[in-house]
Amino acid sequence: MLKSMTGFGRYESTTEQYKICVEMKAVNHRYLDLGIKMPKKFNAFESALRGLLKNDVQRGKVDMYITYEDYSAQSASLKYNAALAAEYMQAFRSMSEQFGIENDITVSALSRCPEVLTMASSEADEEALWKIVSEAVIQAKDKFVASRLSEGEQLREDLLAKLAAMEGWVDEIEARFPQVLEEYRNRLEEKVKEFLADSSYEESRILQEVAVYSDRICVDEEMVRLRSHIRTMKEELTRGGAVGRKLDFIAQEMNREANTTLSKSGDLRLSDTAIALKTEIEKIREQVQNIE
Repeated sequence: MLKSMTGFGRYESTTEQYKICVEMKAVNHRYLDLGIKMPKKFNAFESALRGLLKNDVQRGKVDMYITYEDYSAQSASLKYNAALAAEYMQAFRSMSEQFGIENDITVSALSRCPEVLTMASSEADEEALWKIVSEAVIQAKDKFVASRLSEGEQLREDLLAKLAAMEGWVDEIEARFPQVLEEYRNRLEEKVKEFLADSSYEESRILQEVAVYSDRICVDEEMVRLRSHIRTMKEELTRGGAVGRKLDFIAQEMNREANTTLSKSGDLRLSDTAIALKTEIEKIREQVQNIE
């Protein structure tokens, strides 16, 4: 199926012991740019987290945010640094002896000295923690991918409609071309008759001029290539997958053929049709930028 490059997914899990929230969002980008913001205690999981996403996300600027709260009573403990406290006490005694002042240090005063008492998080079971994190990430990823698929389907329908409109403009150009030649021939005959002031003129000369004009404005090759590009793009849209880059290339080739057609157009109606065709292609080019 076709995927959009924009998407959003969120999953939150809360129990008596913990709360974890994972959010994923993405915008258009030429390549895959994955950024993960998470607590430091999850840093060891970064490579594995990227592995969870690699098969489902190929392009886009993707940001993942992970927040974690541990409600367990065992999650933190008070640490007493006895060796550091002893060094403080020795320093206080030395100061008392040196300056002849009373050493009035108390336990409460000693406890306020830097690093004597500290709060330390208890070591979490890494395997259990990974199970919690990975499950939450997978749930958020699934929602994220679902939103991309949903928007991708809308893009596919819109692009197919635009391709159908393009085919209509191509049909009109092909149908108009013989009429342009016939109108040119009629105008040429009238001018020759006026110039010669009688009805006698060389038919072969007229045919030669019409042939030259036909070669100059002929867009048969451009129309054949446009139809081929339209057919290929439809096939890619039906096949789905990470086809955004290929569709972008096809759209560029379509635009090239439309420009050539417009430059060859010597007829106002043909020019208007070629402009409409080019406008439709520009809309397609804008839309394929959103496809993974």
